[in-house]
Amino acid sequence: MGKALEGIVVLDLTQYEAGPSCTEMLAWLGADVIKIEPPGGEPGRRALSERADLDAWFFLLLNANKKSVTLDLKTERGRAIFERMVGRADVVAENFGPGAIERLGFGYDALRRINPRVIAASVKGFGATGPYAAYKSFEWIAQAMGGVMSLTGMPDGPPLRTEAGLGDTGAGLHCAIGILAALVQRQQTGEGQRVEVAQQDSVLNLVRIHLREHYVTGTPVPRRGNRSVAAGPSNLYRCRPFGPNDYVFVHCATLEMWRTLTRILGRPELGDDPRLADRQKRAEHAPEIDPLIEAWTEKRTKHEAMEALAGVGIPCGAVLDSGEVLS
Repeated sequence: MGKALEGIVVLDLTQYEAGPSCTEMLAWLGADVIKIEPPGGEPGRRALSERADLDAWFFLLLNANKKSVTLDLKTERGRAIFERMVGRADVVAENFGPGAIERLGFGYDALRRINPRVIAASVKGFGATGPYAAYKSFEWIAQAMGGVMSLTGMPDGPPLRTEAGLGDTGAGLHCAIGILAALVQRQQTGEGQRVEVAQQDSVLNLVRIHLREHYVTGTPVPRRGNRSVAAGPSNLYRCRPFGPNDYVFVHCATLEMWRTLTRILGRPELGDDPRLADRQKRAEHAPEIDPLIEAWTEKRTKHEAMEALAGVGIPCGAVLDSGEVLS
């Protein structure tokens, strides 16, 4: 069986992470992705580069399965070649700064005149309209403006960024979904369309469940660190030998899980304690419960704790460092 997007041609003008993560996903699905780079290469080739004579891992991890061609769109010859390529393409993707693709002469209206079936996909920080449309953005800007940074961190500390690519790869995945939908719709209409994704909107979508509290209280949702206020116990617990990543996360979502945990802790009477009868009450009593759990986990390694708990149906996960994950 062939791949889903075999025969689909994507002209990839994207750079850094948000755009390339989108087009890489299309390449994994079988599309013929042609990365069009300016003379000297896409700037992401040297971003976070470990060696001056080699492409950076940052670039390689975001551009697998793609072809590449050098084309200077600021020259008449380069633009003429690109126009011919657009005539045979299904998708054109870009994530230049605001207004850049239009200044090159290849905004959506221009692309549509060349090829009415083409899908023009664009990732921007804040979209094409609104008060921030002219502002540039990167990952951390999207996290700040999308709401996740205000939720991340300890209650008595400042907002923190997360290393997960919510603003960049998160936007890229949203854009890929939009492109797939546009390709399906084109089968019905015969026409292309514009697909536009804002990094801010993508982060907001990914964090929307955690903003639900605002709908109830009408006030900003506070930071709470690793502890959940919706279920308990749900927190990060220290393990032997007490290194920087020797922790296990435990999440008891049901009364049955809680009762199982109390038996493991040697405190089965807590499973029938009316003060701890539901997940919300257990979350409220976290200052009482968490030390009991950590006294147990501190006698074990994170993997021993995980095996003991997961083996009896309690959701948990050891905190794996980069070496453990990659191995």
